[in-house]
Amino acid sequence: MALLTHLLVCTFGMGSWVAINGLWVELPLLVAELPEGWYLPSYLTVIIQLANVGPLLVTLLHHFRPGCLSEVPVIFTVLGVGTVACILFAFLWNVTSWVLSGHHSVTFMVLTFFLALVDCTSSVTFLPFMSQLPTHYLTTYFVGEGLSGLLPALVALAQGSGLTTCVNVTETSHTTPSPNTTWRTDTPQGDNSTPVSGLSGMALSTGRLESHYLPANFSPLVFFLLLAFMMACCLIAFFLLQHYPRHWKTSTEDLLTSQVTLYAIRPLKEGLGPPGPGDSSKGQGHLEEKRAPHHLAQLTFIYVLVAFVNALTNGVLPSVQTYSCLSYGPVTYHLAATLSSMANPLACFFSMFLPNRSLPFLGVLTVLGTSFGAYNMAMAVMSPCPLMQGHWTGEVSIVVSWVLFTGCLSYVKVMLGVILRDHSRSALLWCGATVQLGSLFGALLMFPLVNVWQLFSSADFCSLQCSA
Repeated sequence: MALLTHLLVCTFGMGSWVAINGLWVELPLLVAELPEGWYLPSYLTVIIQLANVGPLLVTLLHHFRPGCLSEVPVIFTVLGVGTVACILFAFLWNVTSWVLSGHHSVTFMVLTFFLALVDCTSSVTFLPFMSQLPTHYLTTYFVGEGLSGLLPALVALAQGSGLTTCVNVTETSHTTPSPNTTWRTDTPQGDNSTPVSGLSGMALSTGRLESHYLPANFSPLVFFLLLAFMMACCLIAFFLLQHYPRHWKTSTEDLLTSQVTLYAIRPLKEGLGPPGPGDSSKGQGHLEEKRAPHHLAQLTFIYVLVAFVNALTNGVLPSVQTYSCLSYGPVTYHLAATLSSMANPLACFFSMFLPNRSLPFLGVLTVLGTSFGAYNMAMAVMSPCPLMQGHWTGEVSIVVSWVLFTGCLSYVKVMLGVILRDHSRSALLWCGATVQLGSLFGALLMFPLVNVWQLFSSADFCSLQCSA
């Protein structure tokens, strides 16, 4: 029974971010088909940040009208909308509309907003529901949340989307006589003179390399239906958890019993004797004091670090991933997108077994991850002719840089959340607000740079003419 509960909780946690993560790993195929092309990632970052209106609304309702909103119906609604949106994606992802003198993927962006609304809202509804279960199931939930990035990445690798090959295309053009052409005039009829040059007035054949996309192993329709299946599994798992035997839930009596036991044992361990009247409140105050060891300067540093890391990982770097990778070829872009998506859950697994809450260590790790992000940004700025373009060392470097950038900063995000969770509940709420604020700032910073001022140049790998 316990094993089945763990499986249901893991599947439930998988539905938290599986839809948006799946959308990101499918980008190598989508940027080749949709009219936005290389601008698509920057559009997605802004749309995802706008979807934070969902968790903001839920948080405000909980704050100003506590008890008026139950997590259970909200979760059912969220998972149902996510499943339907993935099904609609499968059939409508490439539908375009004529807007502002051009074709745009309006349907795609509207559905993206609903998927982002689902995933963003899950962060303020799934965890409160998990508080009803014993503590050891919370770890299983985070394992499922990590799988929400790993499983779509594995599906995208099996799909082989966005891969291209260079094909030699021959073009034929007809020339006309040039003014300096030498004409033969020794023929009997001068008006039938012909040019001596063998090129003028003849057909010329020229060859050039052109990118041709290889067919994927299966279409985006199948990919999005698989995402819909994952969301449906999450919905079914939540339904079964609601109707599962109630012995796995932590009752109020169990909580009171464990609290009484805690306050009875702790004074004896400390040599203070049995607790007297009012010692329970003193113990709570002492516990709260132990949970808040950080000074104001340390908390400020933590919140600045949270905002900075999330601005990079959720707003700045995702907007330029295509520019930093596609110059090295579609295979490199494909690997960078999928493997960096895998690095996030793997870093979460790593933090579970080897946690390190040292602020100096997390600061150094942030600097290390930022250096990898700076390399990725530099290659995007240098597009279409980045460093070591056309050599395997450049391809390996950019893939490894993206993986280490995501892995380092994902570990930092997890450990900062753990520190603030142990500090106090209000600190964790402010952590969520800081995460969204940093992500929004990063997205709004990059959108005009990419789409308005067009500071980044796209590349066609087959027709690159970069000097050595």
